[in-house]
Amino acid sequence: MPESHIRPALPADEAALGELDRDTWSPLHAVQPRPRPPYDPFFDSNHRPEHFLVAEDADGSVVGYIRLIPPTPLACNQHVRQIQGLAVADRARGRGIGRALLRAAFEEARRQGAVRMTLRVLGHNKPARELYESEGFAVEGVLPGEFCLDGQYVDDVLMGRSLTL
Repeated sequence: MPESHIRPALPADEAALGELDRDTWSPLHAVQPRPRPPYDPFFDSNHRPEHFLVAEDADGSVVGYIRLIPPTPLACNQHVRQIQGLAVADRARGRGIGRALLRAAFEEARRQGAVRMTLRVLGHNKPARELYESEGFAVEGVLPGEFCLDGQYVDDVLMGRSLTL
């Protein structure tokens, strides 16, 4: 199994992250339709490199990412960081990369002064929910039937955890 490490994203990661994002698209977690060419840029004014941590194998290939941002621009909310995207390449699954990205995000959020972490996950995404729960997240709310995906109503599950534990 190749060794991987977590690092901040760089502008040069754009193509690899875009490809990873498209390759890992799944109705299990996506609320947007499957991406089709021509593809939008991965990085834009709302998705900047400094928002991402990247999992990289020893050979330099990008095998995962996590996006970590303040949930709002409000000063009264700056103690919270929100995960808005987590992806691991199919070829790298089962190696603990998702868990390593989460733990790196906790450390980065603490470094930024956050004391709380939140996320949203689709109700039917059992593997992601189990990972988040195993890392200390608890369900804090459910928006029943918030999304209609392929003709099925799917809950939007709000989860959170303290970073001071």
